[in-house]
Amino acid sequence: MKAKVIGGGFAGCEACYQLLKRGVDVTLAEMKPAKHSPAHHLDSLCEVVCSNSFKSDDLTTSGGLLKAEMRLLDSLIVRVAEQTRVPAGNALAVDRFAFSQKVTEALNAFPNFHRECRVESNLETVGYDFVIVATGPLTDENLIPAFRCLFGNEFLFFFDAVAPIVTAESVDFDSAFVASRYGKGDADYVNCPMNKQEYLTFYENLVAAETVELKDFENNVFEGCMPIEVMAKRGVDTMRFGPLKPVGLRDERKEEKPYAVLQLRKENAEGTRYNLVGFQTNLKYGEQKRVFSLIPALRNAEFVRYGVMHRNTYINAPKLLNGYFQSKANPKLFFAGQLTGVEGYMESAVSGLVAAVQAYRIFSELPPVEFGEETITGALCKHVSTDFGEYAPMNSSFGILAPLSENIRDKAQRKQAYVSRALSVMNKTVKNI
Repeated sequence: MKAKVIGGGFAGCEACYQLLKRGVDVTLAEMKPAKHSPAHHLDSLCEVVCSNSFKSDDLTTSGGLLKAEMRLLDSLIVRVAEQTRVPAGNALAVDRFAFSQKVTEALNAFPNFHRECRVESNLETVGYDFVIVATGPLTDENLIPAFRCLFGNEFLFFFDAVAPIVTAESVDFDSAFVASRYGKGDADYVNCPMNKQEYLTFYENLVAAETVELKDFENNVFEGCMPIEVMAKRGVDTMRFGPLKPVGLRDERKEEKPYAVLQLRKENAEGTRYNLVGFQTNLKYGEQKRVFSLIPALRNAEFVRYGVMHRNTYINAPKLLNGYFQSKANPKLFFAGQLTGVEGYMESAVSGLVAAVQAYRIFSELPPVEFGEETITGALCKHVSTDFGEYAPMNSSFGILAPLSENIRDKAQRKQAYVSRALSVMNKTVKNI
């Protein structure tokens, strides 16, 4: 069996792995290193573009549950993430360079894997049993005409943003302190506190700062990746209930409780670079340096990467795909990743996993797998294939799961019931794959 995967991101690499281990001859068409999108910089595969955190690994969260399901499904992405993780409390965060390199090496180790550097301009399936398209939200302009030919103009978009990165040595540790919220983890975050006056000065400068102008920006911000300046404009205390919340954090050297706290998370295993957690931004570069340096611990910060913002395109999947991520117009075409309207690293990876498994089974004349809506995996399949009206990107959440058979009022018990049911269903499902 021969297959082609277009796009070497999270969805494309997971799809490749699932097919390769099943003996499929896989050609990966990836435009890097000949060409990079505005958000990509590495030549290796599966590049971590935005935050280096893959969200919580705690089973009391939907992100933790999704990763648990993916472990049962033998996800390459989750396995490599665990191998390259950096301390981040309960979150699964990675050294972005080591992660990308290890995924690339894992795929290159298969003799039936063929990577071709080229910019695709068509969706032809000639010579392949099926093709999986995982070109991401920054799909190259050369491929858009082929999409329009297949789908018409069923495209949607939103803007999201990337947070800045600073060097560890430039952080002022007379002002900063190391701790995890409520003491969870091993003091994995560098915390940059502000008193009330410092916070208000920062806030006033942030909301007045110059941003890069984007068309249609105001109505197309993805809530999960909201620029910090957009959040600030919703109210003076909005950030203090979001990324700057001070609860659970205390500098033992000082009596005064912080009024607001910015957390920095390691970007690499060596701890030489730190990400400004929750500080996705569309401020102009000079404004980022000026405004963020008003935070006392960052007064002398050296920025190795400024935040950027980019337009993300996705297809109107419920009108175009079925629950197997298969095109209704051409059954030999499958789509995966953020291009389909799932949002997040793990959500993208699991969509690539599902598309690969379903494509392999369908073209092996085996029945496709029915991932139950009791699982995050199955609920995401339903999201991309069910027309509820206006279509928007979707992260994993307990809210997308099928309702429980009983009404459990206690929130913790309700989450545990969702988790137990999901893992029970997934354990039964994997036996049939």
